[in-house]
Amino acid sequence: METQLTLAMMNDELGQARTSKKEFLNRIEYIIPWTEFLKMIEPCYYKGERGNKPYPLELMLRIFLLQNLYDLADMRVMTEVIDSRAFSEFCGVTSPDEVPDGDTIGRSEICLRKMEFRREYLQRL
Repeated sequence: METQLTLAMMNDELGQARTSKKEFLNRIEYIIPWTEFLKMIEPCYYKGERGNKPYPLELMLRIFLLQNLYDLADMRVMTEVIDSRAFSEFCGVTSPDEVPDGDTIGRSEICLRKMEFRREYLQRL
């Protein structure tokens, strides 16, 4: 995901501020076959034909991975994406308004569980 460089991000890049969480997520960024996983998930993801516009599929996948890697509940992963710069950079969000609420995260997780995506991605990694 491409995002506009913020002052905080530029400070990190220039100051080489690296945490173990950032380093781990940077490795995950290159390990995950994003395109392949997105193609697998797309058929079951909400298309937004009625109601609210859906959140980007890649964002929901990234949140699902964080939730499983760090064993976080729906509301907790939402809070962490908002509060943790490492998590928000990994998800490609720059504002709390871009982060789905806990109920939305839970509904997308149910969709991924129905298709047994967790087992699938663990086997591929």
